[in-house]
Amino acid sequence: MDFFIIFVEGLASFLSPCVLPMLPMYVSYFAGQDKDLKRTVVNSLGFVLGFTIIFVLLGVFASTLGKLITANSRYINIIFGVVIIIFGMHYMGVLNIKILNKSKGIQKNKEKLSFFSAILFGMIFSICWTPCVGVFLSSALMMSATSQNILKGGLMLFTYSIGLGIPFILTSIFLERLRNTFNHIKKHYSIINKIAGIILIASGIMLIF
Repeated sequence: MDFFIIFVEGLASFLSPCVLPMLPMYVSYFAGQDKDLKRTVVNSLGFVLGFTIIFVLLGVFASTLGKLITANSRYINIIFGVVIIIFGMHYMGVLNIKILNKSKGIQKNKEKLSFFSAILFGMIFSICWTPCVGVFLSSALMMSATSQNILKGGLMLFTYSIGLGIPFILTSIFLERLRNTFNHIKKHYSIINKIAGIILIASGIMLIF
């Protein structure tokens, strides 16, 4: 049952306010200029593998320090909550976080993306956006910490990564069919970002309290 819950949390993380709006950018980055389906799928698999590696390591770390993390879960939630609120303020335009703005320029060199660079991209994604998916990720890490079993902890976060990764892979496969949807999203980025910001701030407050 724990693994099913964590899998669902991975799926829910994909729908988080600061991942979903960026989806057209990520997928077009996977595709490159030639829009080759095989290349797109391979690169998306590399991307998923990249963030899976980081999340599994987090799961192993959490299970190793299970008692310490569980005892300080309140403080961890507060930290995640504050960072999520900051993310939300960025998306609403109240703050300007340069590292997040840099992601808007990833398409400039998209023709150079290979499987191994996609893995690196996935690792960077997991590090930069960990606070953004913090509501669900922290829950998965707490369950991993409670298990206090390194193997189980790693498998739990692997399951979480699969839940997060499947939608990315499916989206890359059906890229052409979803292109009109992506174009519609792009036209309304400013509105979507403001709504995403409000949701993130609310999520951060809920995580803190």
